[in-house]
Amino acid sequence: MTPVIALLGRPNVGKSTLFNRLTRTRDALVADFPGVTRDRLVGSGQLGERPFWVVDTGGLLGEDAQLSGKVSDQALAAAQEADAVLLVVDARAGLTADDRTIADTLRTLGRPVRVAINKAEHLNPDLVRADFFELGLGEPTPISASHGHGVRSLLDGILEAFPPPDLSPTQEAEDTRPVFAVVGRPNAGKSTLINRLLGQSRLIESPVPGTTRDCVRVPVQLDGRECLLLDTAGLRRRAQVHEVIEKFSVIKTLQAIDLAQVVALVIDGELGIGEQDARIAGQALQRGRALVVAVNKSDTLDEPARAALRREVERRLPFIGFAPVEFISAKSGRGLKALTRSLFAVHSSALTRVPTSELTRLLEAIVTRNPPPMSGGRRAKLRYAHQGGHSPPTVVIHGTQVAGLPAHYLRYLENSFREALGLTGTPIRIVTRQGENPYAGRVNTLTARQVERRHRARRRGRKLFRD
Repeated sequence: MTPVIALLGRPNVGKSTLFNRLTRTRDALVADFPGVTRDRLVGSGQLGERPFWVVDTGGLLGEDAQLSGKVSDQALAAAQEADAVLLVVDARAGLTADDRTIADTLRTLGRPVRVAINKAEHLNPDLVRADFFELGLGEPTPISASHGHGVRSLLDGILEAFPPPDLSPTQEAEDTRPVFAVVGRPNAGKSTLINRLLGQSRLIESPVPGTTRDCVRVPVQLDGRECLLLDTAGLRRRAQVHEVIEKFSVIKTLQAIDLAQVVALVIDGELGIGEQDARIAGQALQRGRALVVAVNKSDTLDEPARAALRREVERRLPFIGFAPVEFISAKSGRGLKALTRSLFAVHSSALTRVPTSELTRLLEAIVTRNPPPMSGGRRAKLRYAHQGGHSPPTVVIHGTQVAGLPAHYLRYLENSFREALGLTGTPIRIVTRQGENPYAGRVNTLTARQVERRHRARRRGRKLFRD
C-alpha cells in the first residue's frame, strides 16, 4: 500500500507550501496570512521509485472562532487516517504553547510523528533543533519548504519505515472515473451536497459564505461506480471580490470546470436564479462542459413554487435549455438519487462516439427537413459529417459555402443532432470545413486559336438548336 503522510501544525507555518513542494503542483493556495487552508487536500508525490500520498490540512488552534473547531476536526481526522504524521513548526517563531498542545494531541493518536522545522534557511541547524527536542517526538529536521532545503532527507526518514514498493512491471490502468465539478454561488450548499453523497462530513459546512477556498477532490462511489467530485469555492460577482485569496479561489474553480466532464450547477432555491448563476452557467458552456442544474433547498418549496422556479430557470437560463433540472435537498438527501442518475446520463452523452456513416445519414435527413438559407444567391451544400472529438461532442461538417452559415442555422444543426442522437445535458459543437476550389489560382494556358475554336463551336451549337 502507498503510505499516506498528513501535514499538521499551527496556521501559517508553511504546510501548504510544503504540500506543493512534495506534490510538485500548485494545488494548495498559499498566502502570507493564517487560515487560508480549511478543507483537507490530497495529492500524490514520488521520491525516486517510492510513491506516497500527502494530505494538507488547515491550521490547528486557529483564531477564527466560527471555523477553527471544524478545521481542527478535519485535521485530526486526516491524522487518524494517515500512516505517518508530519508536524510542521515555524523556526523563526520558535517553540510555542500551541506547538506543545498539538504535539500532546498527536501523541495520543498512535501514529508515527516527525517534526519538520520549516523556514530554517540561513539559520544554524543545531540551534534551531535545540528548542523543539522538548516536544518529545524524536529528532526534529530543519527544512525550507519554499526553497526545498532538507525536504529530501526528511522524506527519506519517513519512507524508510515502510516496505519498499513492488517494482515488477505492471500496466498502469487509466483513470476512467467520471469527474463532476460542483459549482455555484457562495453558501448554495455545495459542500453539504458532497458530504451527503459521500455519507460523511468530509468537507467543512458553515453558513459563512466563502468557507471553501481550495478546489477539493473527493473520491466517492455513486450507484456502485467510482467517481471524483470537485468541491469549489463559491463564485461571486467580480465587483464583490476584493481579497487576493478569493481571486485565486475563482481561478481554482474555473480550473475545476476545465478538469470535469460534467458540471453540477447548484442553485439556492430560496434565493432563486441570480445574475451570477447565469454567469457561472455561461462559463461552463463556454468551456464546452455538460451541465446538470441542481436546485437546492427545495424541501421548503411547495409544488406551485417549484413549478414557478422551473419556469424561472427556463426563462433566465435559456442558453442551457438542454440541461436537466433536478430539485434536491442536500441537508435531507431528497432528490439525490435522481440527481445521480442525471449526472451519469449526462456524462454518457458528453463522451458519446458516433460513426461517420451515421452522422452523414443524420446530416442528410436534417438538411432535407430544413435546407440552409440562401446567401449571396447561392445555397450552401453540406456533403458529409464526422466526429471531431467528445466532451463536448464535436461534429465536423464538410461542404461548399458552409463558412457563411448563419448562427441560427448552426443552432438548428446542434439541436437536431442532439435530438437525433438522444443526447441530454451536453452542448454540441458544430465545426464547418469548406472545401477548396480546385480551380482557384489556376493559370489559363489556352491559346487564342483554341479560344476562337470554342467560340465557333458554341455558335454552331446555338444555330443548330434554333433550326
